[in-house]
Amino acid sequence: MNEKIKTWSFSRLSTFEQCKLKAKLSYIDKIPEPVRALPPGKTEHANDRGTRIHEAAELYVKGGVELLPELRAFHQELDTLRALYASGKVSLEGEWAYTKEWLPTAWNSADAWVRVKLDAFVRLSPTHGVVIDYKTGRKHGNEIKHAEQGQLYQLAAFMRYPELETIDVEFWYTDQDEITQVSYPKEQGMRFYRAFNKRGLEITEAEEFPANPNYYSCRWCPYKSTELGGTGHCTKGV
Repeated sequence: MNEKIKTWSFSRLSTFEQCKLKAKLSYIDKIPEPVRALPPGKTEHANDRGTRIHEAAELYVKGGVELLPELRAFHQELDTLRALYASGKVSLEGEWAYTKEWLPTAWNSADAWVRVKLDAFVRLSPTHGVVIDYKTGRKHGNEIKHAEQGQLYQLAAFMRYPELETIDVEFWYTDQDEITQVSYPKEQGMRFYRAFNKRGLEITEAEEFPANPNYYSCRWCPYKSTELGGTGHCTKGV
């Protein structure tokens, strides 16, 4: 029997639906990505910068550091979040895991099937919650992807806290100094269950992982040919 991808997240699902072979190489074979050179004029990679800003925001809300220049546009919102955190209404860096039946479980539990990681969760009232996710990098071109991510966030929140009646999903775009918010009443939010459950079953039950060669995906794939800076594990690229 072929080995399967045991757990999924939004990022894993996105990779799988983009190219199943890339998902296999990354999540089953666990082949490390090659070390990348810094882009011209940059002092850090985008993912390293994102991690740094996320960690700084978390520490600021906890009251531990000064505000980074990249976060100054959100000074008022972060101060509000800090006050809510001090009053016990905010949890930070949430690591939510669920079984195949969508029951909450421990992040590293053997029965974990889907994992959702968010930057902050606010309990505004016993029936109203807010999911917050900090976004570094581009907003333009990522709107559909982020909308789907928000749909999974709110579904996970309703599954974790069934007493909630409304969940807001906020994306804080640090490079655009912009916050977007979508509000989901429970009846609307739970409508996404069937589609995400189906997609989750597809990734975790797959036994075949064909490549999906196309210019955009292959251009940025870490497993492309060694001549193009990849590991060389995929020979199907274009």
